[in-house]
Formats: sequence, C-alpha cells, structure tokens
Amino acid sequence: MSSPEAAHKDPAPMLQGLWHEIGRLSALGFPIVISLAAATLIGVVDTIMIAPLGTVPLAAASITNSIIIVFYSGLYGFIAAIGVRMANAVGANDPDEISSTTRSGILVAVIVSVVGAAAMILFRPVLELIGQPPEVLELLGGYWTAMSLLLIPFTIFYALKSLFDAMNAAWIGVGIAFAAVFVNIPANWILIHGFGDWAGLGLVGAGLASLLSQSVALIIALIIWRKAAWTKKTRRKAPQRIAELRSQITQGGTIAIGYIGEGGAYAVAGLMIGWFGAVALAANQIVAAIGDVLYMVPLGIAIAVSIRIGQAIGADEKDRLIKIGLAALAVIISWMAFVMVGLFWSRDWLAQAFSDDPEVITLATSLFIVIAAMQIVDGVQGTMLGAARGMMDNLVPVGITMFSYWIIALPIAYYLGFVLNWGPEGVWIGYGIGLSLAAIAVTARFFIKARR
Repeated sequence: MSSPEAAHKDPAPMLQGLWHEIGRLSALGFPIVISLAAATLIGVVDTIMIAPLGTVPLAAASITNSIIIVFYSGLYGFIAAIGVRMANAVGANDPDEISSTTRSGILVAVIVSVVGAAAMILFRPVLELIGQPPEVLELLGGYWTAMSLLLIPFTIFYALKSLFDAMNAAWIGVGIAFAAVFVNIPANWILIHGFGDWAGLGLVGAGLASLLSQSVALIIALIIWRKAAWTKKTRRKAPQRIAELRSQITQGGTIAIGYIGEGGAYAVAGLMIGWFGAVALAANQIVAAIGDVLYMVPLGIAIAVSIRIGQAIGADEKDRLIKIGLAALAVIISWMAFVMVGLFWSRDWLAQAFSDDPEVITLATSLFIVIAAMQIVDGVQGTMLGAARGMMDNLVPVGITMFSYWIIALPIAYYLGFVLNWGPEGVWIGYGIGLSLAAIAVTARFFIKARR
C-alpha cells in the first residue's frame, strides 16, 4: 500500500481527476455552446439577408449590433449571477432553495430587461452626436426599436435556460435555440423581402423577425418550466427571500458592470470603425457576425465552468476548483487554436460569401486575419471570467477588465488606427492588446484565489 507522501508525488491521480473534469466540463459545455451558437445564427441570418439590400443597410445593422452588445453584456451579467445561484442550490440539493432561487431569478430578469430595453430606445439620439454616417442613421428607425425590445424575451429566456443548464439539462436549450432559428429564417425572408405582391419591410423586417424568433424561444421555455415533471421542484411554493433577491441583484450588478465595460469597449471600437465610413462598417459587420458565433464557444465554456464550480462549492467540494480551472483552460485553448487556423485559411471565402462589394471584401479579409490572431486570448479571458463568477469572485476581475479595456485597449486602438493610420485593422490590434492583458491577469487571479 502506498504512503500518503507517495500518493502526493504520483501525478496519476491528479491527471485522472483532470481528465474527469475535462470530460464533465465538455459534456456540459458542448450543448451550451451549440445552443448559444444557434441563437447567434439569428444574427448571421440577419446579416446574410440584409446584405442584398446594399452596403448602407448592412452598415446600419453594424451600428445597431455594436451598441446592442453593450446592453446584451449588462443584462447577461445578471443572468450569470442567477445561473451561479441556481448551480449552488442544485449542488446543495435543497428543493426550497432551488425554488426560491428560480423565482427570484425570473423576477430579476423581468425587471432588468424592461429597464435595458427602455434605455436602448432612449439612447438612439446619441448616435447623431458621435459622428456616425447620416445616411446610415436615416435607416435605423424601426430596426433599432425592434432590436431594443428583443432584450426583454432574450433576458427572461436565458434566465430559464440557466436553470436548465444548472439541472444538467443543457440539451433542452439546444432544441429551443434551433426552434428559434427555424422561425427566424422564413420570418426574415418574408418580412425583409416580402411575399407575392407585398414588397416587405426591408431592414425593419429583419428586426421584427429577430424579435419574433426570440419571443418564440421564451414561450417554449416557459411551457417547459411550467409543465415538465423534472422541473416540478423548481415550481414548489417557497418563501420569496429578500436576501436572495438582493444577492442576485448585487452580484449581477457587479458582473454587469464588468460585462458593460467589456461590451462598451467593444462598442466604442465598433464606433471608431464607423469614422472610416460605410464600407468599413459593412466589412466590420461581416467579421462581427462570424466572430459573434465563434465567441459562443468561450462563452459556453465560461457558463459551463461557472456551473461546475458553483455546484462544487454548493456540495462543499472546494478541492476540485483547481482541476476544474485547468480543465477549462485545456478545453478552450485547444478549441480556439483550431478556430484561429480555420479563420486564417477561410478568410477570403467568408468575406466573399457576405458581400459583392470589392472594397468591403478586401477590408473584411484583412480584418479576419486580425480577429484570428485574437482568438486564444479572447477564449481564455472569457472562460476564466466564468470560473471567477462560479466562486462569486466578481469585484477584482471586473476591475481587471475595466482597466484592460478602457485604460489600455481603447487608447492604443485609437493611436494605432488614427495616429499611425493603420486603419480599422489598427483599431482591432489595439483592442487585442488590452484583451491579452485581461486574459493573463484574470487567469492568475483565479488560480491564486482557488488555492486559498
């Protein structure tokens, strides 16, 4: 029989535990990634179907998506806090806690989503003050309003999806997300381009189609939550705990600030691209549509790792935290390296698939190279932020991201893009420098905290 000292020196148990965590993390993360990617396909479908309308409508969609990412980010901060609390409750196997957490989470989602939608609608006049092309702003109108209202079903749906994920039923989210895509495709076609003698609504139709498809996803999720036998314990009568509401709002608010800081920096970078004109905006929209889908992998792994860590803490198994963190790094670095190579080799084809404007194609091809180089650090940063959220360690990681993006990334982006005249490519190179700093610092923070 081996001594404890020998077992400590033997790396086999550690490796076995690591492989176990990689397997469990992958099993949970894979369906989450697919469901998120399917949801993001709605944006890709919009881009594909808006592109035939011309460069200016595509640029209008780019501005809208550059701003809405800020609101998505802020609202997702609350969703992340809700998801971690649900994972804690599931890990502790306390039915009253699960029910109370679920009801509180849905209430928080309703409140913050309505506030977010109203704020985005009220923000539209600001675009005229920050130098965006006037011919593009003329087309925003109904599209902007529809995309603003989309924030309400989006937030409530993902709060319910967080419950399904925490209960290890992530494949439910996959089915719902693809149902939304199947609704979005014909709705886009009819509402944008018309049917029969009806000419359609153009850009406004794309926004209405997205709102419709996300609403369908929410309705399906609500039916499952209210009717399914396996969600019964989440619907049981339990006291509404003010402390639980306060915790979700407080922790969600902290995470939201971090997400808004990241999403806001991303939006500012997108608005800087707008200073180069409609062609640059159109090229950026093509790259962003692909990049948003690809980012669903680190976002999905971040959700999965926060759930795994939340479950471990709820079950009082804190010795697993280091292994879960290492497993997350192994999964995300491997995948994002593959994505980086794929983007580099397919950049020409991707640019040509979305536009027939030679200027747009040339710039989009160049931007794809820059985005490809950022994939690994982007994945690591997002994943390790998820790991920190699982420990409810939010304040310091938020400070790290705010500093990295606003003090480092954006000033360098402006300097490279406009002072050195590197153009749109320089803007995203500067953004990538700040992203790299955040990835290193957040990773170090997690492992220092986990060891303690």
